[in-house]
Amino acid sequence: MASLRRSRRRPFSLQALLCVIFWAILDGFHQYVSHHRISTAATVRPRPLQSERIFITSIHWNNEAILRSHWNDAVIRLVQHWGPNNVFVSVYESGSWDDSKGALRELDFELDRLGVRRNITLSTTTHRDEITAVPSSEGWIDTPRGKTELRRIPYLARLRNLTLRPLEDLRRQGILFDKVLFLGDVVFTVDDVIDLLNTNDGEYAAACSLDFMRPPAFYDTFALRDSEGDAHLMQTWPYFRSARSRNALRSMSPVPVKSCWNGIVAMPAEPFLSSSPLRFRGIPDSLAQFHLEASECCLIHADNPLSRIHGVYLNPRVRVGYTGAAYAAVHPSWLSPQFMVLGIWKNRLRRWVSTTFFQDFVVNRRVALWKGRSQNRHEVGEFCLINEMQVLISNGWAHV
Repeated sequence: MASLRRSRRRPFSLQALLCVIFWAILDGFHQYVSHHRISTAATVRPRPLQSERIFITSIHWNNEAILRSHWNDAVIRLVQHWGPNNVFVSVYESGSWDDSKGALRELDFELDRLGVRRNITLSTTTHRDEITAVPSSEGWIDTPRGKTELRRIPYLARLRNLTLRPLEDLRRQGILFDKVLFLGDVVFTVDDVIDLLNTNDGEYAAACSLDFMRPPAFYDTFALRDSEGDAHLMQTWPYFRSARSRNALRSMSPVPVKSCWNGIVAMPAEPFLSSSPLRFRGIPDSLAQFHLEASECCLIHADNPLSRIHGVYLNPRVRVGYTGAAYAAVHPSWLSPQFMVLGIWKNRLRRWVSTTFFQDFVVNRRVALWKGRSQNRHEVGEFCLINEMQVLISNGWAHV
């Protein structure tokens, strides 16, 4: 009788397994068809108003290869599309040891020929110069290596803020801009920028692309936080722990997030010109001393008053790459039915078996200790914090 009962169970178990497999395949196929339909839809894009003025900003360090192969030409095409009177290009290059300066001089020459207003700064100050300077009151930290070292994030924040200085000078001249466009050292096209500016019908505090170095994994994990403020669940599609972010991604809609950067970013210019102008920053040194860090590109969204009003979005239709090969690999599509089915199930399994509790506990405990040492301490960008300490070194940066 026992053997008879076991034999009756087997078909049921097999049927259940087959149903799960069939459902997974059907679900993945549905996602692929939806994605393919949207990705291959007519490429006629709503054009931003030609009168819209764009302030283009970028920082560079040892980017000669991408500048000469793609970036310079893309910027030229961008300003030609918008018109010289509707753009300003602000670039800061910081002590490269390759010929980034030469590449940017070539860009400067072309922009001058087109009559484009610009400010391209080529700094001779190297990382070594920065880290051997006498420590100032901010941006330095006592590290486990027994040294006082220069923090990476306040350094990067300072460079990004230098590119924003012309905004105020231009305002005093009566020249205002509608959007600030932050360009990373990535391959992009004019259509990518148009799609980005049209994210959520133009209603956003920030709109970001999706960036790739080694597809299919996206690149910038440091700044990206889903709609619940959680870091990525996985670096491959569908990336997020939050159901709201995942559902938007699966329909190829603008993805609501709390923070993103990921290659190129568009933001309204208004907060950068307010009475308390929005600027990049790092967390306080006193908080970083607890072995915590946060990206300046995440904190900018935490500080931006428009984030709570208009929202921050990642646009999955705008995919950029750090090489030509990476860009080509994610266009026109980078998702096969098999990959989508596998991604869906990897994401589900990781959500079922993983938790953010322990990472959050470590960060929250250290923040509580920091707050306990002085009254009125507060960090609005707590969702940006991670358990790391980052310092500048002569040939880049390091974890300590």
